[in-house]
Amino acid sequence: MAKVSIYLNFMSNTEEAFNFYKSVFNTEFAAPIMYLKDAPAPEGMPPMSEKDGNSVMHVCMPILGGINIMGTDMIESMGHKSVIGNNTTINLEPDSREETERLYNLLSEGSTECAPLNDQFWGAYWGCCLDKFGIRWMFNFITNKKLSI
Repeated sequence: MAKVSIYLNFMSNTEEAFNFYKSVFNTEFAAPIMYLKDAPAPEGMPPMSEKDGNSVMHVCMPILGGINIMGTDMIESMGHKSVIGNNTTINLEPDSREETERLYNLLSEGSTECAPLNDQFWGAYWGCCLDKFGIRWMFNFITNKKLSI
């Protein structure tokens, strides 16, 4: 079943923020926090610092009404900077690859920033865009049905 969630970006304090939200909503993480050091290293890239490796790559938890919030640390050493406009993203999880492509193609028309749809190591067909109105959209079609994001 298709789902919508909210993705939040933080500057190095995602874990602190999500522990706070966990207490506010009296909930638990949907899965253990994933850190950058848990991801396979991209070929040809230099090793990351310990600080960057301990940054949150992904965390997810339910809040109200079946809605999940998810989050990640933006990495300053990679030139990331959190500003109003890139700190919140609407995450769409369509039911099919075709619907994912349809939504991505329409919402990315006139986009100023895009990460093209691609199969990812975590088991999703993923992409992201900032639409012509300044709204950030993320697309996750789950290809590994055992995965829950």
